[in-house]
Amino acid sequence: MEIVTEFAHKVREIEHCLIPMSDGTQLAARIWLPDTVGVQAFPAILEYLPYRKRDGTAVRDALTHPWMAGQGYVCVRVDMRGNGESQGLMADEYLLQEQDDALEVIEWLCQQPWCDGNLGMMGISWGGFNSLQVAARQPEALKAIITLCSTDDRFADDIHYKGGNLLMENFGWAATMLNFSAAVPDPLLVGEAWRTLWQQRLDAMPLLAETWLQHQTRDDYWRHGSVCEDYSAIKAAVYAIGGWGDAYKNVVPRLMANLPGPKKAMIGPWIHKYPHFAVPNPAIGFLQEARRWWDHWLKGIDNGVMDDGACTFYLQDVLPPKGSYAERPGVWVQTAGWPDPQIQWADYSLDDRGLSPGRQPLTRQHSICSPLTTGLHQGEYCAIWFGPDGPTDQRRDDAHSLCFDSQPLAEPLALLGDVRLNLRLASNTTCGQLVARLNAVAPDGQVTQITYGVLNLTLREDVSYVTPPVPGEPMHVQLSLDHVGMRLPAGYRLRLALSTASFPLLWPSRELTTLTVLPALQGVQLPIFTGEAVECPFETPQSATPAALETLRSAAPKRTVIEDVGSGEVCVKIEDDLGAVRFTDHGLWVDQRCTEHYRTLPWDPLSTRADIQWHYRVGRDSWSVEVDSRLQVHADAQWFYVEAEQLARENGTQVHQRTWSKRVARIAL
Repeated sequence: MEIVTEFAHKVREIEHCLIPMSDGTQLAARIWLPDTVGVQAFPAILEYLPYRKRDGTAVRDALTHPWMAGQGYVCVRVDMRGNGESQGLMADEYLLQEQDDALEVIEWLCQQPWCDGNLGMMGISWGGFNSLQVAARQPEALKAIITLCSTDDRFADDIHYKGGNLLMENFGWAATMLNFSAAVPDPLLVGEAWRTLWQQRLDAMPLLAETWLQHQTRDDYWRHGSVCEDYSAIKAAVYAIGGWGDAYKNVVPRLMANLPGPKKAMIGPWIHKYPHFAVPNPAIGFLQEARRWWDHWLKGIDNGVMDDGACTFYLQDVLPPKGSYAERPGVWVQTAGWPDPQIQWADYSLDDRGLSPGRQPLTRQHSICSPLTTGLHQGEYCAIWFGPDGPTDQRRDDAHSLCFDSQPLAEPLALLGDVRLNLRLASNTTCGQLVARLNAVAPDGQVTQITYGVLNLTLREDVSYVTPPVPGEPMHVQLSLDHVGMRLPAGYRLRLALSTASFPLLWPSRELTTLTVLPALQGVQLPIFTGEAVECPFETPQSATPAALETLRSAAPKRTVIEDVGSGEVCVKIEDDLGAVRFTDHGLWVDQRCTEHYRTLPWDPLSTRADIQWHYRVGRDSWSVEVDSRLQVHADAQWFYVEAEQLARENGTQVHQRTWSKRVARIAL
């Protein structure tokens, strides 16, 4: 990545300022703006997050916001109430209060002499969510947004549920927020008030695992903040960006298909990171692309950004399976929108020969009851921390699945879109999970996952209502697998693998289930891209000068599978060690690490356990603070049991301890 130090405008930084809310709460902001002689107004770009501008996002902020400020923009990074140096308390994610505060921040920005009244919002993940949500509130000043790795449907695509199934990551993220929300304000910025602010947060800490677990269907809780409820509410121009290695990829084509206003989209090969420093390569000049977007929509410059292909996708070449890649070879393609006539649907069937072109019925029934440890090699739901989180060789999971193989491909195949299944099944219980993986089988036998989809059979008809399967009664099931962009060479086979579990991706159903694929037409539709590749439409990556850091302990993410041969219990251990660093400009050091254990027995769905521990340390000179958080979950056939504990220390002395013990009924799971 090219580091740029000279810009059209010199950059001035306001390290810390407070933005007043109407209820008296003050939100902390860090601002980068062009350094001019006299007062000069520029458009503003807001990034609004709970992740602490002082240290949580400081490394990526240094790469991004000063660069954009040097192009003639005021870049404003605001911590939500209850986080960082902001006052107040945060009770949950994406609340109406969060949106209302953002509207007040926008109003305040427009009143500043250095803002010309034109505003954009940008963010990845949480910041991408609220960029869409705030746009739907239609503040007059908000002309455009860039939303990265976000969703328009909080039940369908967020980190809690997938296909109506409870994601194990629901608890992983709840444990993360339990610790992140206990982070301390920096005394160097807020003075002696830091201790009061911190103690208030600790005393009011919500147990989000309980909140999220109480909503097991797509009810009003999830509809709130889901902009898919009314796409027409968004008037601002939207640039939607995602990565094939990210969990939120499905949202990009949905936004392009449904937003009525100006819009543009891009999906690259990346995990859950900004595209100018994401992995795997190729990274792109995201900042230059963002500047073109902002120049057009905030400065009125006719630079042709809306004349390019509306959607730009990276088609990855299939590779031997690996938990992470440094680079993904492939090509860029463009479409005029989504859907696009360059995508042609090819009908395949699950028949007596395997996975075959055309529409042939299956004449014999096939049953599958996968051990609950199936899915160990499917990878994490969302790759966030640069660890080995991707799917590895699928052969071991395929051994516990019902597999339908195609003949070797006679010609290369390019897939772009979502694979669609129409199946006729029966369950032997009133619950159950369907897991479908589309895999690529190499001539040497290695199996790479192309894409996957999952479905909670109790929510198969409508994710808002529980409709238990009737044991033995045929069900018509429709399932779309995640969108994918991938090229396969001739000689590979396609494999559709069906299973009844995916651990530790999903919390298992309360009963062990056998699914029977019935004699019928079992349809599979593949999205075939028929267009041509284009030259890479993006410049090479640039950034501003990186933050000044001293590495005290290098990050060391790790994922381990442990099997007890005697009992058969399998434990997946995930070590998200974020390392320890010191910011040399202000002296604060931060040390964060997490260990997750997920356990289950292969044939006992009530044996599943989750145990997540986070450790947070921060300090400067002779002052230090520690927070240890732990979340444990298990279940029986009727209830989930959630236990949590949080300990806080200042200079080694315990100053806070809190425990939770909650029970939540199993309604749809």
